Amino acid sequence: MTLAILCSGQGSQHRDMFALTGDAPEAAQLFAHAAALLGGRDPRDLVRGEADETLHRNRAGQILCTLQPLAAARALGDVIPHGVIIAGYSVGEVAAWGVGGLFDATTTLDLVARRAEAMDAATRAGDGLIFVRGLSRDEIGRLCERHGASIAIVNPGDAFVIGGGREALSRIAENARGMHAARIIALPVEVASHTKRLAAASAVFRETLRLAPVVFPPATGARILSGIDAAPVVSLEAGLDKLAAQISQTVQWADCLLACVEAGATAFLELGPGHALSGMVADIAAGLPARSLDDFRSLQGVRAWVARRLSA
Repeated sequence: MTLAILCSGQGSQHRDMFALTGDAPEAAQLFAHAAALLGGRDPRDLVRGEADETLHRNRAGQILCTLQPLAAARALGDVIPHGVIIAGYSVGEVAAWGVGGLFDATTTLDLVARRAEAMDAATRAGDGLIFVRGLSRDEIGRLCERHGASIAIVNPGDAFVIGGGREALSRIAENARGMHAARIIALPVEVASHTKRLAAASAVFRETLRLAPVVFPPATGARILSGIDAAPVVSLEAGLDKLAAQISQTVQWADCLLACVEAGATAFLELGPGHALSGMVADIAAGLPARSLDDFRSLQGVRAWVARRLSA
């Protein structure tokens, strides 16, 4: 079996997101480091005690959603095999570099904090994202061109995340309803991620990455995919260029999942939070086992599932 690990992006933070990883001794250092980045607030207390709007603020959200896969990878290090395939959705791509061993885990947390700060500095008031399912890529492209927005993420099954200003997104949502889109949702994100509106943030983050310590190739043997073209990272400088560019370019997530299958993935494990990415696998490869950490009651249950998949 070849395991593909999926690192989630923002949007699915919830009060129980650290239920499995929060008490793992292997991850204690990471929770302490994240707390320092969050103004002294323990992430486990923060998610249980704050309103949803606080959890979905850009900087806090990126730190929380990176901490979870890093903590899970630490806690499950005894069962994650050498040579896994790793893909990350939005900020999850930075987490993927940490899970794969290119960045140290604490460095990864520092980087996402800097990434979020660069994005916030480049963001205009009212920027955000909406999700639209049920229209074709051409139809979505025409709506974006008409209203001055951009496709931020291409998901499987005619599902798209669109980024832009509030007025443009409102008009696109209205037009999409008139075109009988199956689903339209305003996402709890305050930046127009993965659009040219954040070009300045890409430039700032590339300079941040230039100073970051990197281990390449990773000792884990992981195959890590770039979000903007689904290609494996085979050159450090090119990989870092793409990691920075991803802030202001379309994420080709459907292609990333397909690339996992083409690279031989026979099972998918999403490290969370949430189930969104594992749920998309069926649109690409129906029948392949795909689970999220949130599906399990214990880390031992995750270990047992991975062991069964490895022996299948």
